[in-house]
Amino acid sequence: MDQTLDNSLGFIIARTSMRYKNELGKRLKPYDVTPEQWVALQSLFEQGGMTQRELADRVFKDQPTITRILDKLERKQLIRRSDSETDRRSFRIHLTGQGIHLLEQLMAISQQAREDACQGVTDRELAALKATLNKIWSNLA
Repeated sequence: MDQTLDNSLGFIIARTSMRYKNELGKRLKPYDVTPEQWVALQSLFEQGGMTQRELADRVFKDQPTITRILDKLERKQLIRRSDSETDRRSFRIHLTGQGIHLLEQLMAISQQAREDACQGVTDRELAALKATLNKIWSNLA
């Protein structure tokens, strides 16, 4: 079995992820949004209001990092924090109207980046790749 770095599964995944993230970052830059901010916005759109901890878990960020992301998004008026109905110590985070409007634009940019990245990859190959990566994810849980 070839155990060179270039043939390492972890290295290939990390290298691909980094290039994809950098490409997406270039495309989001004119909108003053980072890939990490985009993922937070997309998660809030999909899940509705979430606590900071729920969002951090969803996007695999630690508390200090998610706090910085949310502070920036709040300064840009893309999100708002409201008191949690069930826990006085936490907030629920929601997209603002401005955040929803921007996210609609960013979704098209993200879709185009995904299409460009997957040129020459069939729907079947992409589905198999996702299934395989999800299986590896589960095996490591």
